[in-house]
Amino acid sequence: MISDTTSVLKGDYCNSLTQYSRFVTREVAIGDIPMGGNNPIRIQSMTTTDTMNTIATVEQTIRMVEAGCEYVRITAPSIKEAQNLAEIKKELRLRGYNVPLVADIHFTPNAAEVAARIVEKVRINPGNYADKKRFDQLDYTPAEYQAELDRIYSKFAPLVKVCKEYGTAMRIGTNHGSLSDRIMSYYGDTPRGMVESAMEFMRMCEALDYHNLVISMKSSNPQVMVQAYRLLVETMKNEGMNYPLHLGVTEAGDGEDGRIKSAVGIGTLLEDGLGDTIRVSLTEEPEFEAPVARALAKRYEKRQSAEAGADVRSPERLQLPDGFSPYEYKKRTSAELNTFIGGHQVPRVIVDLSHKNLKDPQILADTGYNYSELLDKYNMGEQSVDFVYLADQLPSFNMPGNLKQLYNYKTWRELANRKNAHPLYGSVIEYIQADQKDGFLNLVRISNADLKTEDFSKLEINDTLVFVLETDKEHGMADQRQFFFTLSEAGIEVPVIIKRFYSRQLLSADSESEVSSLQLYSATDMGALLVDGFGDGIWLDAPDMDTKSLVSTSFGILQATRSRISKTEYISCPSCGRTLFDLQETTQMIRSRTSHLKGLKIGIMGCIVNGPGEMADADYGYVGTGPGKITLYRGKEVVKKSVNTENALDELIDIIREDGNWIEPVE
Repeated sequence: MISDTTSVLKGDYCNSLTQYSRFVTREVAIGDIPMGGNNPIRIQSMTTTDTMNTIATVEQTIRMVEAGCEYVRITAPSIKEAQNLAEIKKELRLRGYNVPLVADIHFTPNAAEVAARIVEKVRINPGNYADKKRFDQLDYTPAEYQAELDRIYSKFAPLVKVCKEYGTAMRIGTNHGSLSDRIMSYYGDTPRGMVESAMEFMRMCEALDYHNLVISMKSSNPQVMVQAYRLLVETMKNEGMNYPLHLGVTEAGDGEDGRIKSAVGIGTLLEDGLGDTIRVSLTEEPEFEAPVARALAKRYEKRQSAEAGADVRSPERLQLPDGFSPYEYKKRTSAELNTFIGGHQVPRVIVDLSHKNLKDPQILADTGYNYSELLDKYNMGEQSVDFVYLADQLPSFNMPGNLKQLYNYKTWRELANRKNAHPLYGSVIEYIQADQKDGFLNLVRISNADLKTEDFSKLEINDTLVFVLETDKEHGMADQRQFFFTLSEAGIEVPVIIKRFYSRQLLSADSESEVSSLQLYSATDMGALLVDGFGDGIWLDAPDMDTKSLVSTSFGILQATRSRISKTEYISCPSCGRTLFDLQETTQMIRSRTSHLKGLKIGIMGCIVNGPGEMADADYGYVGTGPGKITLYRGKEVVKKSVNTENALDELIDIIREDGNWIEPVE
């Protein structure tokens, strides 16, 4: 039996790794809607209209407010747009809307100073504010580095003075791909570099006795984003700060991909009790973002009240497992069984077909196996599942040769042909008492609580054993995370499949569709474990959900956590007033021609601000640089400038082809 020294494991960046406890931050005044402290998690988004078009911006802002936005951000790329924020605010107030407005500033300190006199909050990007962007790898001596900080201070201090005078809040918003050359030279393109980029400006604010701050650490890679926020909180705590956190995965994309990627990043941090406001960046109309953000935040309103009195103090501080760090990715060491699961194998996907009619091989089409009656063979896709759970049902057709079937132990025991068929034991004790065991894979249902039982102490670990980890806890992610910590502490390297159950009642509780809710909830619950390297497989158990959605969501989670790549990834910005083409239309056009390029990452950016910087994680980039003009990138390198829009996609494909990364699509 594994000893239970304490139920609480504390982290340097959060109150508890094993219980839900919200990290309480400083309250910041933003108009009439304060953020941080004990206030609810706030919802916000950003307009996509031309800021100089007052009426269009006002009407879109109203739609966003009606959809649930509590703050609305508007781009102000120059002084004229900053000045027009006064007209937008005036019109909104005339129409009875007092929503706090946020001015989005990148390269123009003078525009920020104008906007700070008008709106309730300004957002600056420390990588762009008063910094030249050459994307050089420069060497700085300590004296040169300090001289750069002194130069930035002289540019930044006037804005702080205005904010103090007018009671304006400020977000210091770091982006992974737009770090300054100075930061890049010392820290590289890393989460630590993101944190230091923000901390430089935060320290200046503290020196100027200005504390009305909100901080963000955005990246299009959820893994990088999570690590950066965790490092930020640890760094703030070490320096006596506790500013509110604005959470977001930048350039998340659209549809299923955008929702899953956002939930992996944002949800992981919410599970740790971090986050005071959310912006979900989708390549869709901004009023569609708020309901998604609301669905993510809503789960923690009830949880917070239910566990508000929980004692999260630890009588003794447990050591984290050897090799585990919340600030960098390392996959948990697990045994590799029969070169199929665990070890260096990609996480496996299980889907439940036990409630389906198993008389027609076409039932497998939604699992990624397409049956050709003419050829009497199956064709696999990029998203073909690895296991199907059949419970006690026996199919009346031959299964694909590389698809493994799981049966309840008693049914498996009676099978005449056990090729590719493996038992699933309902409990540890059923496995221990079984008079027959599979020579290849034995899957055992288990929970975190089972680790402390006498039954578990009798379990003999061998190289056929796989745990199917379940939970019935409200804070199920933390319950399952503690399971992994305990296994590591005990030196147990059994592969683990993470299983979560989602009822129709749960999935229909929000205004989002049931499919969208499944994407958001499961990406939060499983993604939070996968980004930390936990899990050798996933199993979404949602009996009322169609198989196709379960499979697509499963592979989407693995893609978003970079655990298993099965499709092209699109890093597309959500559009704003700076955008130089229709992002939604362009994204769909590019997707239609490149979606078969498995593993390739393509950045689609509406302007240079969201160009080579924010698509830092992309292999190729398609960036608007003027009316009807596109610049094409290979990574951060400009390959072709000012390409006519009508030819740009063909030329992008030519670049991909020249690099040897193009394959012809299968008709």
